[in-house]
Amino acid sequence: QVQLVESGGGLVQPGGSLRLSCAASGSIFSINVMGWYRQAPGKQRELVAIIGRGGSTNYADSVKGRFTISRDNAKDTVYLQMNSLKPEDTAVYYCKAVDTRDYWGQGTQVTVSS
Repeated sequence: QVQLVESGGGLVQPGGSLRLSCAASGSIFSINVMGWYRQAPGKQRELVAIIGRGGSTNYADSVKGRFTISRDNAKDTVYLQMNSLKPEDTAVYYCKAVDTRDYWGQGTQVTVSS
């Protein structure tokens, strides 16, 4: 079993920045891929960014050049640095870890509004 705890969400003005953190615990040795997804009201959950154990990354087109995912294997933590935030980035952001199954965090709210 893997437990994921997200932090770092909040309210920010357009153009601002936030950094999300996701700390993993439990059977973390088997985790390969970790990532961030988001779900806005009335929409389906969508991929934001993922990172492999070796550091390979993949981003949604909508966040390329603005968001950066990183991973600290020593701390079993994955980060999402979000810059140049837009109102359309408003959503609940979820951390995900994958070994033989998917694990999800509880989500953290990000609101971009003036």
